[in-house]
Amino acid sequence: MIREAGHPVETHVITTEDGYLLTLHRIPGGNDSLPVPLQHGFLSSSADWVILGRGKALGMISAELLKKPCCSSTGKESLPPGIRCNVNRYPSSVVITFHEMGIYDLPAMITFITNKKSQPLHTYIGHSMGAISFFIMASERPEIARMVQMMIGLSPAVFLNHMKSPIQYFFPFRRELKIVAQLFFHDEFLRSDFLRFFLKIICDQNITGEFCINLISIINGDDREQFNNTLMPVILNHFPSGTSIKTLLHLIQTFESGKFRKYDHDRVKNLLIYNSMEPPDYNLSNTTVPIALFYANNDLFVSIEDVERLYHPLANVVDMYEVPWSKFNHVDFLCAKDAPKLVYDRIFQIIRGENLNNVTSVK
Repeated sequence: MIREAGHPVETHVITTEDGYLLTLHRIPGGNDSLPVPLQHGFLSSSADWVILGRGKALGMISAELLKKPCCSSTGKESLPPGIRCNVNRYPSSVVITFHEMGIYDLPAMITFITNKKSQPLHTYIGHSMGAISFFIMASERPEIARMVQMMIGLSPAVFLNHMKSPIQYFFPFRRELKIVAQLFFHDEFLRSDFLRFFLKIICDQNITGEFCINLISIINGDDREQFNNTLMPVILNHFPSGTSIKTLLHLIQTFESGKFRKYDHDRVKNLLIYNSMEPPDYNLSNTTVPIALFYANNDLFVSIEDVERLYHPLANVVDMYEVPWSKFNHVDFLCAKDAPKLVYDRIFQIIRGENLNNVTSVK
């Protein structure tokens, strides 16, 4: 997709501190450019950042306008995303959640880039769970977080108390989902080339295609005006990319507990791991780098109330930006026709140092 848009592209495979493989896709900028890492969200991949194409996708605009290389994370090299498989053995019994992404994966990515450039990262941009991972890193690995000069969170899914998406009605069946994933799918969730192929066939038909669009609207928020129907086959070539069942369970835990905390195993295992029957909270006050938070009125996953709750413990919020489109939803940050005008222009203003004293209050 990147090459077809006329951009050069690089692929880098790096190893985390605990011995696992990560793949980074990079769109190079000029010789003096600074890197801007982009981290995707739940069930997604680095394709998120280039779906809109040349002149519109955030990954490509970053390279075109800022002359800064986009470095976007994807899944484990040649391995199912979400399953941490040791370089020397496969499969691994260790199944990750976004906790490991925050304490191992992002530090590996950031350290690799800063070592290559011999300077701090300019801006980290994370969508949804990509923002969660950064705040975990800032809590648990603050020395790594300080290697980033600024963080921009697009619909940061740190708190999910006020989630309105009907997907929440499946959460009470988490135990059944876990059992099915363990017995039949090696602890994976929605990791299937066949599933993507099936969805692409179904959603490419006139009648069933309309059903798919309706389903997307119900789950994410209705914004037909911003959705480009011709992108559906491209999206379904890459989504869902799958994850571990443990990542889904951690998200459900965040919704049900109303707290941003480590994974809840059970009381006995929690005692062994955390020396407490309850998992400890992540310390958001450890996040000292400048933060910009973007949110949308029609986002059924991350509500304005939950973004406001995230805002309060953070010490250095430089911008709170509500997207000026009443129907803007969770996936519009990546796929909306007018995302460049409604969202990305603001991102570039912040990166360039504009509007840093203009913190918009949350309603």
